Amino acid sequence: MGNLKRQLPDVAELLSLMKFKLPSANRRAVRLAAAADVWDLRTIAKRRTPTAAFDYVDGAAGREITATRARQVFHSVELLPRILHGTAHSDLSTTIAGAPSALPFGIAPTGFTRFMHSEGEIGGSRAAQKAGIPFSLSTMGTRSIEEVAAAAPEGRKWFQLYLWKDREKSKKLVERAAAAGFDTLLVTVDTPVAGQRLRDARNGMKIPPELTLKTVLDASYRPEWWYNFLTTDSLKFASLSDTSADLPTIINSMFDSSLDFEDLRWIRELWKGKLFVKGVLTTEDAAKAKAAGADGLVVSNHGGRQLDRAPIAFEALSEVRAEVGPEMEIIMDSGIMSGADIVAALCAGADFVLIGRAYLYGLMAGGEEGVSRAIELLAKEVEVNMQLMGAASIKDLDESLIRRRS
Repeated sequence: MGNLKRQLPDVAELLSLMKFKLPSANRRAVRLAAAADVWDLRTIAKRRTPTAAFDYVDGAAGREITATRARQVFHSVELLPRILHGTAHSDLSTTIAGAPSALPFGIAPTGFTRFMHSEGEIGGSRAAQKAGIPFSLSTMGTRSIEEVAAAAPEGRKWFQLYLWKDREKSKKLVERAAAAGFDTLLVTVDTPVAGQRLRDARNGMKIPPELTLKTVLDASYRPEWWYNFLTTDSLKFASLSDTSADLPTIINSMFDSSLDFEDLRWIRELWKGKLFVKGVLTTEDAAKAKAAGADGLVVSNHGGRQLDRAPIAFEALSEVRAEVGPEMEIIMDSGIMSGADIVAALCAGADFVLIGRAYLYGLMAGGEEGVSRAIELLAKEVEVNMQLMGAASIKDLDESLIRRRS
């Protein structure tokens, strides 16, 4: 310290460093801007959302082994940098299901979405439209096919259909989706019964939710969520019913373990657009789905929310790709929480990625603006990772750019 030459501070230089900002009245924008990644959005979401709603998103089936392993697998993947590769710009655009997407990921179908935030599917579809990426509406969505179509008329919209034992109702849903401009059908096949989600059971989570002293007290610490819940229309599976009163009946009739590939072939005959089978994890099922007429596959374990100890989607990618060949499009979901995860999945054989929890954390953190922030953060992470890996376009991402560690 004795060797330092002292001087008085340069006042002009000191003043140039002082850039104090006035407090903003838009607190939502301030807290979203402070989020550096999706995990930060998750932290905000947990603070602002009642426990039952947050855990409905955050939790998984059983001991949550599958969900935990999915994250561990992504953590074990190394992305290989390429130095002096001359990649000044990386093009994040791609083509999926016969049409362009500005980014290599879209929004996955999620059920009961307005329970997490009252803007629900409207906020999600509008954010997706602004970003130029597909938005997927669930059969169990809380805004109807027609409402989402009206909210995002210029956006790409996909519809997720459960194979339902009531064929007439399935047919009507498919016809409505086609009439409303949905261009791709995601047929979910991994739900013959609902998975055992223990967090929901411990929280007393029911559909429709019941107002008990515990839930009221929990929500009271989140005044915005509580106010929105009380001052907007009731939760319902909007494409199926106009009321929440018959939700248990709908849920009990939705799943049918007797359904098989003949039912999938029937849907294929009915739907004229692109059809992806969602929930494929084995080569045997991949081959059968292809033979039944699927245009593509979604390699997915439902985010670990169905069969605990199921295979990890990322690890299943290579085998499924080898089975169906390079021509068939493959989408991956389950466990995606960063742009690095998206890049890893694309390198491992996926053509596209869907985000579920990451989207919902953004929604819970700040409605439509929160979803846009989640998309923005993920897109920037994808771009930076691609530049560091010397990948000028999505087509440059392949198995040679990753290394798997056990």
